Amino acid sequence: MPGSPDLPAVLSGPVLEVAPRLLNAVLRHGDVAVRLTEVEAYDGANDPGSHAFRGQTRRNAVMFGPAGHLYCYFSYGMHVCCNVVCGTEGTASAVLLRAGEVVDGLEQARERRNQARDRDLARGPARLCSALGIELTHDGTDLAAGPVTLTIATPPESVSTGPRVGLRGAPERPWRFWATGDPTVSPYRPAAPPRRR
Repeated sequence: MPGSPDLPAVLSGPVLEVAPRLLNAVLRHGDVAVRLTEVEAYDGANDPGSHAFRGQTRRNAVMFGPAGHLYCYFSYGMHVCCNVVCGTEGTASAVLLRAGEVVDGLEQARERRNQARDRDLARGPARLCSALGIELTHDGTDLAAGPVTLTIATPPESVSTGPRVGLRGAPERPWRFWATGDPTVSPYRPAAPPRRR
């Protein structure tokens, strides 16, 4: 099933405009689909919190490509998280998909998440990827063509903003966006203080 045909047009704008536009969009992989309720913006070279702040590497190369592709990475060497690449090619901006509601394929998502409560199935970026069966092999996927697809929808009437979760780089920037009052939004946690040696 293809994603929105107008994805490049929607996603080619500045990351702070694109990020809230992704709320209520539907990310689908196979039989499982998630309605996005929480995202975070990352602005490449202008953002100390971004994986691309210090330039292009083999890990983050997809971020420097065209808008509308999926950037996947390992978090803490254990969990896969995914982002939607946006902006103009070469700028390396992306939107982290933080949380959502499973709206299709509920039984399969429950199996993947070991029978977690329904509101928790995709509540957090690693859980979202787990529920959808997204792996590192999906890095670079064209979200208009699949196998992971994105369909844009009308954003929620009320959108809240606040600091991004767990960041040491630019933690004060209110670049996290979420559907106000939605129970699937993940809790805010600041970065843990560095350990003293």
